[in-house]
Amino acid sequence: MSLEKFGWNSYFEGRLVRPAEPARVALADRELFVVWTESGECEATAGGRLRYEKDHWPVVGDWVALEAGTRIAAVLPRQTAFSRKEPGKVTREQVIAANIDVLFVVAGLDGDFNLRRLERYLLMTRESGARPVIVLNKADLRADAAEAAAETEALGAPVAVISALDGSGLSTLEQHIAAGETAALTGSSGVGKSTLLNRLLGSDRQHVQEVRAGDSRGRHTTVRRELFLAPNGWLLIDTPGLRELQLWSGMESVDLAFADIADLAQQCRFRDCRHQGEPGCAVADSGIDEGRLASYAKLLREAAHLERQQDQRAALEEKRRIKRIHRAMRKGRF
Repeated sequence: MSLEKFGWNSYFEGRLVRPAEPARVALADRELFVVWTESGECEATAGGRLRYEKDHWPVVGDWVALEAGTRIAAVLPRQTAFSRKEPGKVTREQVIAANIDVLFVVAGLDGDFNLRRLERYLLMTRESGARPVIVLNKADLRADAAEAAAETEALGAPVAVISALDGSGLSTLEQHIAAGETAALTGSSGVGKSTLLNRLLGSDRQHVQEVRAGDSRGRHTTVRRELFLAPNGWLLIDTPGLRELQLWSGMESVDLAFADIADLAQQCRFRDCRHQGEPGCAVADSGIDEGRLASYAKLLREAAHLERQQDQRAALEEKRRIKRIHRAMRKGRF
């Protein structure tokens, strides 16, 4: 089996220490991994060092160094990584999928449609390094689908309007991905990712469920991340629906995602302008959409809070590292 078919390239070749064998993680379910190698598909387990260094745990899409045929010794440096802050109080990155070329952000043209949520997805996608494509699904349920698409295009990413149920518009997705590249599907539960994946693969690979009629919310149909090979030679990662989408991005990334607002803010009379009615506010005077401005302010506050948490965690880890060194020195290990 050709590794290039699975996305192998010179970037990863230059980072693999032979004689370890390259393999790509196709499925990750807690401590169970299924990997693709030149000799075929096999199950693998994480080596001792990986178990100790939990921050480098393999995820779907990773290229890994395989030893003894079934032991993952190391995760090769990633080209891209779609991440969020780990749910809960712990300030830690959770990588959802790795080495993605294109991220299809799926939204339903029903009760799920939300421009502000799409802005958050786009920010995280651009932070990952992947190319974003917004996929507006369930076009058969909305008479003004073209109007919704026009609103979405204003966010600055390519938009595809489809119906995974009847297959209309799916050919437009193929324009954004080439053979050997990797795409991933992401979005809330109930937007139709599993139905879309089955359509793209040409077979029923994922179970599908109906959404609730009242609010168009769905239950988790996909419960684990998995990599598939599409008929046209590109690869597709399916991910569970994300109900909690906390940023793993800094304030600079927010400004880049909202470049129009950030540029206007430089022209405000006061450097600490909050764009909430202050005199000489260039942002307010521009007539920019209030919803978009509120979204920018919210994401900026969230990113600032995350940066403070990351600084505190880094300081704590450095303090612990110095304590370990001092203990080792007292025991004569240096």
